[in-house]
Amino acid sequence: MVENNKNTPTHVAIIMDGNGRWAGKRGLPRTAGHKKGTEAAKRVVKAAGDLGVEYLTLFGFSSENWRRPENEIKDLMQLLRYYLRAETAELHENNVKLRVIGDRARFDDDIIDLIDSAEALTRDNDGTTMIMALNYGGRDDIKQAVDAVIRNPDSTKSVEEQFTSNLMTAGIPDPDILIRTSGEQRISNFLLWQCAYTEFVFTDVLWPDFGKTDLEAALAEYAGRDRRYGDIKRSEG
Repeated sequence: MVENNKNTPTHVAIIMDGNGRWAGKRGLPRTAGHKKGTEAAKRVVKAAGDLGVEYLTLFGFSSENWRRPENEIKDLMQLLRYYLRAETAELHENNVKLRVIGDRARFDDDIIDLIDSAEALTRDNDGTTMIMALNYGGRDDIKQAVDAVIRNPDSTKSVEEQFTSNLMTAGIPDPDILIRTSGEQRISNFLLWQCAYTEFVFTDVLWPDFGKTDLEAALAEYAGRDRRYGDIKRSEG
């Protein structure tokens, strides 16, 4: 079971940005940056567990990423296959529960099978829950949840309860903090509903260079924030 102190956010979400720039600065193909990015993901999952983070969501592949060049898409799919094959056993050994959100239908059958197998293997783990957002888009998430409520309304629940229970993140608390690497300051259609009261931290560190020290720095910044949820400071009350 993850042990969380009062200053540690329950749910950390990360937009992993900067793989291409990392590679470009070194005169390497973008694929090299993506490979290094998978190493960073592995480091951060471990660091999150060490720091007592209960939920960690990584934005791995957006619904808009299909617009990238065909060769890059092919390389990304191969990396996804590699990660799921190589890391699932270690995630399980480290008591990490894997959950994937997003529309899987567009992935090849073997990738869907790998996702299903990884989720099944780690389903009963009670350490950090690692959520991978794959072919995920915030607007699509909202749309499919609304469609589900319209198709199957439940008069015993409020509209908001019905809506949130049909989001892809159902059962997962909203992110306390959203970190975006590489210096970009936007959320790129990621967890739009869920981030209504999330604290944002933007760092210039490129994702392949991101590690435990950078995560600790972001969490320290979060700990110094005054989260009001639309209220005023207590000292002003």
